[in-house]
Amino acid sequence: MKTLSYRTESVYLADGDRKWYLVDAEGETLGRLCSRISLVLQGKNKPSYTPHVDTGDNVIVINAEKVVLTGNKMNDKNYIWHTGYPGGQRFKTPRQVLVKEPTFLVENAVKGMLPRNRLGRAMIKKMHVYTGPTHPHSAQQPEKIDLLQNK
Repeated sequence: MKTLSYRTESVYLADGDRKWYLVDAEGETLGRLCSRISLVLQGKNKPSYTPHVDTGDNVIVINAEKVVLTGNKMNDKNYIWHTGYPGGQRFKTPRQVLVKEPTFLVENAVKGMLPRNRLGRAMIKKMHVYTGPTHPHSAQQPEKIDLLQNK
């Protein structure tokens, strides 16, 4: 039997429409959660996975502000960026980031686990991160899954 290599047009024929999954991030470890989310976004959890085609599903993450970092990472880890001006290097800890933009931790971690090309940019658009338990995607009827069970 030959291995199937899907094309962009044939992905929808093989799997039907893209599924929507709902993930609750409350009490979950950041890295473990985000690595599982990136697998679903890439489509690596499906038999129709093809590296050069976006075969992944949509993921909704709720309670993003309640994600857990192990050890002293909440105070010791630094997110670094540069403003572009001389002496413009800036640092923030995850504790400071959670106050201003609570969804950044999950978005940044998943983005770092996806390919750095136009395919990765298309994949990250299928992830929707929200603070709190509500989301505006109830019309898509997302299937609630526990990504960390049996792993």
